[in-house]
Amino acid sequence: MATTMNLGKAELMAAAELAMRTEIPASGWTDRQKIALTCRALSDAGHDSALAGQISARGQAPGTFLTQQLGLGFDEITAANLLLVDEDLTVLEGAGMANPANRFHSWIYRARPDVHCIVHTHPLHVAALSMLEIPLQVSQMDIAPLYDDCAFLPDWPGVPVGNEEGEIISAALGDKRAILLAHHGQLVVGETIEEACSLAHLIERAAQLQLLAMSAGEIKPLPPRLAAEAHDWTLRPKRSEANFAYYARRVLRRHPDVFALDNSE
Repeated sequence: MATTMNLGKAELMAAAELAMRTEIPASGWTDRQKIALTCRALSDAGHDSALAGQISARGQAPGTFLTQQLGLGFDEITAANLLLVDEDLTVLEGAGMANPANRFHSWIYRARPDVHCIVHTHPLHVAALSMLEIPLQVSQMDIAPLYDDCAFLPDWPGVPVGNEEGEIISAALGDKRAILLAHHGQLVVGETIEEACSLAHLIERAAQLQLLAMSAGEIKPLPPRLAAEAHDWTLRPKRSEANFAYYARRVLRRHPDVFALDNSE
């Protein structure tokens, strides 16, 4: 016989969260492996734009981070060919050079101690929306993690290889998890790689939905209280881990080389 049919929503949410903590196991993957999986998953999802975009995660030593080497596309990243760099983008481990545009990652990590991972890409629908110079509108349940959590930079500062761009982008991001960059692309940050990967997938879907909805009529806003509730619920760490595990399974089926020559296990 059912025992939960008379429980309130708050009780059911609390019970579900408790169950997720015990039923969704940690992956055990290293940060290098998670970054490689994220690169491949986002490539498959249309985030690749030749060599544009960067993904990074904090290194173990202060002022360092892992990122991909310039010249490799997201679909070529493995756990073994990532670079460890410092804030000046000097390579500490690995071969090749980092993308000079990674400089603004250093600024974001300095400004946001809570951030462990940064994903910056130029996916098709985000790039198209960025050309309109209008903010992202979150008005659908699936993209609730971005509700009131996506900043907007209306002015394009040019190629982001200088410290000026680092200051501008990190300031515009503020305390948000995402930002739409006019005439450019998107950037998301996460307390974990899993969270950043999930948000990167969502912001491209959000842009696609917005463009479709705008072509049909006026976008109606979500009720603020319910949208805030959905935002907080869908950003539970275990939900991000479950999302990431799904993306990872797809990558491992399609790209068995993602952990090629990886000695980090």
